[in-house]
Amino acid sequence: MDIPSNRRVLAIGAHPDDVEILCAGLLLLLTRAGYEAHIAMLAVGDCGSADLAPEKIAAVRRKEAERACRLIGARYHCLGFRDLQIFNDDVSNRRVTALMREVNPGIVITHPPSDYMADHEGTSVLVRNACFAAPAPNYDTSQFTPVRRADGIPYLYYTQPVEGVDLYGRAVLPGFYCDISDVFETKLRMLASHESQREWLRQHHGMDEYLEAARRWTTALGARASLLTGHDVGHAEGFRQHRGHAYPQDNVLASVLPDRIIAEPEFR
Repeated sequence: MDIPSNRRVLAIGAHPDDVEILCAGLLLLLTRAGYEAHIAMLAVGDCGSADLAPEKIAAVRRKEAERACRLIGARYHCLGFRDLQIFNDDVSNRRVTALMREVNPGIVITHPPSDYMADHEGTSVLVRNACFAAPAPNYDTSQFTPVRRADGIPYLYYTQPVEGVDLYGRAVLPGFYCDISDVFETKLRMLASHESQREWLRQHHGMDEYLEAARRWTTALGARASLLTGHDVGHAEGFRQHRGHAYPQDNVLASVLPDRIIAEPEFR
């Protein structure tokens, strides 16, 4: 099993805090394994408030995201899309491919193709397209970057959909779990950096449990991982790997983090 020589991981979310909710534990473990972590968001978070104007809440959310990145030494990127305006069009594909070329990651993590909102799904398809297009030098992204190509198609992983369910509320089975028990508190601190979102979720989603929801989701995934391993996994994150034509087929995470990755039997 090959381990990417560049040892860079790029996690791309639609909005500030998506990465922290869905895969911050895995990112921290990869940094401990010697990876350079990059966290990117496509949108600025300008719809994330009922009280502040778009530009003001976007500035607040950028500071919160940068603060969260500093907790694990990750590099921060924002592509400047507007909330609810992430679409699979030509300019968007070139913009995301430009980011992929500049970071040149060996591992990429993003939203699953099906999730509860269109921005997440749009991000997923744009990232998938960028992974494939980044090594092709004739795909022109010069309006965004002078870098003409990436080294190759990276390993691509999808997080669990939010709350671990599909559009119809049915549970989605991960392909594998990552035991994040000993880094879970850092994940919570990263999430807590996004202070503005607690109030927004109370008003828009009717939730007042930003951190407790993350605790519940990771505990539930940990319980399933515990059944599979026979030992206690307090907290886990769930993922599936993109294995379409031309993408890497082996699960490099199982090589980099052999004591952390627990596969679902049907995905082995």
